[in-house]
Amino acid sequence: MSNEPLLLDQALASFDALWSPRIAARVNDYDVRIAKVEGEHVWHVHDDTDEFFLVLDGELHLSLREPAGERTVRLPRGAVFTVPRGTEHKPYAPSRTAILVFEPTGTLTVGDRHDEVPAHVDATTGHTLVN
Repeated sequence: MSNEPLLLDQALASFDALWSPRIAARVNDYDVRIAKVEGEHVWHVHDDTDEFFLVLDGELHLSLREPAGERTVRLPRGAVFTVPRGTEHKPYAPSRTAILVFEPTGTLTVGDRHDEVPAHVDATTGHTLVN
């Protein structure tokens, strides 16, 4: 990690892979990850941690399976949302979208429990950002 400011636009321009987050910064025991996304991710759940999303550009939909039933939260550019720990969810982006995710270091992108991971989804704890 650098001790210099990071320009998110430049960082996002440094990679093309979808659903393959890069670690932009660390805050205590948390990663600040940025990713480009499009299409569907996978239904998954993080048993022990919340997951914070910020939409930098585009639009993200989060389908949630909650005790009251299933619903979808639509996040336009600039919106934030936290998926509570233990909530099964599936991100979807109707077009190319840039997001920032905040979660504990070492958290797997497909959670602790998940459906079969499709080839276009990178099951990772985040990649080093090279810029």
